[in-house]
Amino acid sequence: MKTKHLPSTLHEAIRYFADKDTSLTFLASLRWPKGVACPACEARNPGFLKTRRIWKCRDCGKQFSVKLGTIFEDSPIGLDRWLPAIWMLANSKNGISSYELARALDVTQKTGWFMLHRIRLAMASKTFEKMRGHVEADETFIGGKAKFMHQSKRKRVIRGTGGMDKAPVLGILQRKSETESSRIRAVVVDNLGKRNLHTTILETVKRGSNLYTDTTWQYTKGKIARLYQHEAINHAKEYARGQVHTNGLENFWSLLKRAIKGTYVSVDPFHLFQYVDEQVFRFNKRGTNDRGRFVSALADIVGKRLTYRDLTGADLKPATT
Repeated sequence: MKTKHLPSTLHEAIRYFADKDTSLTFLASLRWPKGVACPACEARNPGFLKTRRIWKCRDCGKQFSVKLGTIFEDSPIGLDRWLPAIWMLANSKNGISSYELARALDVTQKTGWFMLHRIRLAMASKTFEKMRGHVEADETFIGGKAKFMHQSKRKRVIRGTGGMDKAPVLGILQRKSETESSRIRAVVVDNLGKRNLHTTILETVKRGSNLYTDTTWQYTKGKIARLYQHEAINHAKEYARGQVHTNGLENFWSLLKRAIKGTYVSVDPFHLFQYVDEQVFRFNKRGTNDRGRFVSALADIVGKRLTYRDLTGADLKPATT
């Protein structure tokens, strides 16, 4: 399918994908650019059952749809709603709530919430090139402020000061260079102990790079000083000293918290990593246009099925009698 025919705005996308045949052709072309292939045996040129909009393999005899093996699998929602939903989430700077999506697509809030989490799964990047050059590392805590809680809840959930009762998130940012824009990796971690931080940094940053952090003891002791050109900034005295700062990550933290507090309001720690992945996707794709972010999100829909039981952690909860 030629790029010039694809929509450039949300208005155009809604009109473009309203036709079910157009939506099917678009997604099939994106998933199988060399022609439709059977997911089971990879045979080419399967027969198309027009009345059901599915294919039947001429070799193994299995039937399959374009949704099979993707985030859309087993969803009764049509592509005419799925594709605009992806467009909206990929291009909304502060995210989009399940209530807003439900109103826009005329579905229930529960359905909208499930759809958004499936899309976030497609946005999550599991592979990345190691960062190099000038790199920042910093951490933040995500959670409600005690002053906004009802007294009964504050007594129940607040056990200490600072980030004690909040979820820690570690961010690593490669600054922009002459050839590349800045990019980020952010992960929710169990704790901010030295071993956790050092392991993530070693997996993410190429040895010998210039690494900038604050003066937290986890960064200033151990392998970091030996394996990287490490410099630290004391935020109690200054925010920047030439190239030594973490302002790039502070900018990302403000974007993440604005989305969570302003749009999502309350995020369960169990799902926090998905909201972080969503914001990381938009940050790393900020240099492209709306259509580019939309296509980038669709590029990773295969092999990422998410069931409602997995999403809600039903299998992790103890059975009730």
